[in-house]
Amino acid sequence: MKTFLELLSEDKGGKNLHLEHLEDEILNYGVGGGRAAINFLQSLRDMLSGSVSRSSVNMTVKWDGAPAIFAGIDPEDGKFFVAKKSVFNVSPKLYKTSAEIDDDLSGALNEKFKVALTEFSKLGIKGVLQGDLMFTNDISKETIEGVSYYTFQPNTIVYAVPVDSPLGKIMNTAKIGVVWHTTYTGDKLQDMKASFGADISKLSKPTTVWMDDATYKDVSGKATFTQKETDAVTKILSQTGRTFQKINSPLLKQFLNLQNSLTGVLSGASLKTYNNSKVRAGEIIKNPKQHAAGYVKWVENSIQKQIDKVKSDKGKEKYTNMQKEYVRDFKKHTNNLTQVITFQNLLVDAKMQIVKKLNSVKGLTDTFIRTPNGYKVTNPEGYVAIDRVGGTAVKLVDRMEFSFNNFTAIKAWDK
Repeated sequence: MKTFLELLSEDKGGKNLHLEHLEDEILNYGVGGGRAAINFLQSLRDMLSGSVSRSSVNMTVKWDGAPAIFAGIDPEDGKFFVAKKSVFNVSPKLYKTSAEIDDDLSGALNEKFKVALTEFSKLGIKGVLQGDLMFTNDISKETIEGVSYYTFQPNTIVYAVPVDSPLGKIMNTAKIGVVWHTTYTGDKLQDMKASFGADISKLSKPTTVWMDDATYKDVSGKATFTQKETDAVTKILSQTGRTFQKINSPLLKQFLNLQNSLTGVLSGASLKTYNNSKVRAGEIIKNPKQHAAGYVKWVENSIQKQIDKVKSDKGKEKYTNMQKEYVRDFKKHTNNLTQVITFQNLLVDAKMQIVKKLNSVKGLTDTFIRTPNGYKVTNPEGYVAIDRVGGTAVKLVDRMEFSFNNFTAIKAWDK
């Protein structure tokens, strides 16, 4: 029997390509994922309460950068390269010269990767690092609420650094900015294994490159729970544990098998898609029983769209039969699903207590979103909790705030 950590590592193939929300781990890995989510939150509570000398969890900030970029040494020929996410394909696309970038990329992306190739080659990277590109030649100087800032907006969030601050002076000379967050090691690119986190202390620091390692920095010393805050999280976690005990493990396994069968044209019928539709609409799940019943209706309506789309009678009959079977099977799971959704809600409650505390500390930069009416202060995208022992990671995001920003803010490419 494989452990949860082994399954998680296997599932990601050793590559940091997609982080999951903490509350979704029970939908990804069943009761093992649910137990791991509770353990993560307990460790984070202990870390923030200052009750442990060295936390089992490391915390990093989730920067809203774009595009994802990889840089390092190709073990095959010892040459430096930069790359996009296709770096780990069977036939990897690596850029080792400006000519190779010209052959594959155009416009702003072409310019950004050329700057990256030139500047990151000066860092002395051993192995391969993955990061989020924050800026190249697209830094602006703006006044927001009476303060003069250098600003950059790689995606949704606008990052702002006061011009007269020490960091502002660094930004002024930098040609490129990056936040490194993952390290890869191995003898072949395709076989490389990811470890969350990046030690940039030994890298060269040319004035033309601004970089950070994403580690959460409490420069003010304020990110410590009071006894009252610790007790509040402990109370929620106790309730979470009691709810977790009510979840029927064999039934959950059956439910997740049904979920995994919703592929191709039926993938829109999944519970995660249903949950995300609520997040997009800004709807908080207040009634788990109602939400579970609503999910069965969602499945029925999703398959109905496919029935309406197909032209042949044979095709309509196929999907109608499928619809009846799925609705019948999912109805059997509504009671257990109600417990799962209640459990997820409690995880979110505990998570938000932690995120709120982390947000209360001033970060490296100020963060805003750009709206038609000017700038609005916002929190960072979120945080990533990394298990120091198992090397696994989950994201802690205020889904309501960041999703709302994602759908309403003026993006970098909309300006």
